[in-house]
Amino acid sequence: MASPTLIIRRLAPEDEADWRRLWTDYLTFYGTSLPDAVFSTTFARLLGDDPRDFNGLIATLDGQAVGLAHYLFHRHCWKIEEVCYLQDLYLDPAARGRGLGCALIEAVYAAADTAGAPAVYWLTQDSNLQARALYDRVGQLTPFIEYNRAP
Repeated sequence: MASPTLIIRRLAPEDEADWRRLWTDYLTFYGTSLPDAVFSTTFARLLGDDPRDFNGLIATLDGQAVGLAHYLFHRHCWKIEEVCYLQDLYLDPAARGRGLGCALIEAVYAAADTAGAPAVYWLTQDSNLQARALYDRVGQLTPFIEYNRAP
């Protein structure tokens, strides 16, 4: 029996339907939804070449899209180099537990290394225990607490 073939690559225009499905599932996991205009704008930005825009990765397993990652490089007041923010990471539940989440994070780490970004960071909900088990293996928990502007 052959091993499944995992490919992690940059998003391409032909990935839009798969990306929309995965990102919809990601947003649903976090109890939110967004209007179509945000989907269209975000996908265009993920494919764009503006250095301020996000980068998008898609993971395929035997040709089926099963995961995504969105990351951004930005300036940081405490470093000369830009740092990398991993905003979104999602795997289809049927694909979890196979090391694919780790592979997506490693792909973001590789992109950060190529760009000369000395730091990669991300946020997750404290109750997201399955993801946190992975993050505890590939990252370092910090003592910071996030705040947002009050409505």
